[in-house]
This record gives sequence, C-alpha cells and structure tokens, in this order.
Amino acid sequence: MNPIYERHRASVTVRPARPGDGEAIRAIRNHAVEKSTALWTQTPQSPAEGRVWLAAHLERGSAYVAEVEGEIAGFAVYGPWRALDGYRHTVEDSVYVREGRHGLGIGSALLDALITSAREAGHHVMIAGIEAGNTGSVRLHERFGFEHAGTVREVGTKFGRWLDLTLMRRALS
Repeated sequence: MNPIYERHRASVTVRPARPGDGEAIRAIRNHAVEKSTALWTQTPQSPAEGRVWLAAHLERGSAYVAEVEGEIAGFAVYGPWRALDGYRHTVEDSVYVREGRHGLGIGSALLDALITSAREAGHHVMIAGIEAGNTGSVRLHERFGFEHAGTVREVGTKFGRWLDLTLMRRALS
C-alpha cells in the first residue's frame, strides 16, 4: 500500500456529528450540489434547511463526520430508504468527502462507521444509490461488500444531461 495513503488514513478520526458541525457539513454538501452529480439537485441547502436536515440525522444517530488535522474533511449519513413501514429495516447511505481530500481513506472510514452503526441499530439492508458514472463511489461500496442490484437508465437530470442510477445493496444482518 502507498505509504502516503497509510499515513493520511491513520490521521482520520470518525465521530458522531454534532449540531456545531452543521456549517462544515453544509459546505461539503453544497459543493457537491454545485460541482458534481452526486446530489441530483441544483439548489444549495440554506443554513435553516441544513439545521433541519442535520437535526433529523442527529436524532436518529445516523450522522458522522471525519476529521483530518482538526478539519471536517467529510461526512456520512444514513436514513430511511423509503417512507412506507414495510421498508423500515432498510436504510440508504450517503458519503461525501471535502474537495481535495479524496483518496486518503476518509470515505472508507466513514462508510465503515455507517455500516457498523446501522447494523447496531438493527437495520437489515443498506442501499447505495450512485450516479452510474461515479466509479470511485461504486468501487468504495464494492470494497465494503455491496453488490450491484441494477442500473436504472436516465432517471435523473443535471447539468443538461440525463443520469443513470446504479443501485447497490449490502446485507447488515
């Protein structure tokens, strides 16, 4: 393994998110909204929306941040996959890493924390919905035992083009 990767990976600390992390999380999220196809919206999250969104995850215990050198370098959450009660044992994950911090083990550390937390909370399956061209996220999920469940063609749009959604799943129990 690359010694630089190992050194940076060792300095990643993952912890449950706190209300005071909201602005750093929102900045990472809004960067993804504005610059990537990771979130299929073009509307940045306002401070008030960010507080409400984070509060729901904090109440559930499903939000984590990764710190590197004292800076929040990424965040991850899981939440209900679908609203109907028949899906109550299935959750969907989201993992985001701050621009310029990719390839340092941050996404891996965050996804590991989400899987452990969701399993301990009694969930049965974790779903990942990934823009099909995001090979980095697909590979990350594969490394953690997610299997391809299928790709749905042209179900979203952003930046003037149609997007495909790759669904991946991992059993937790």
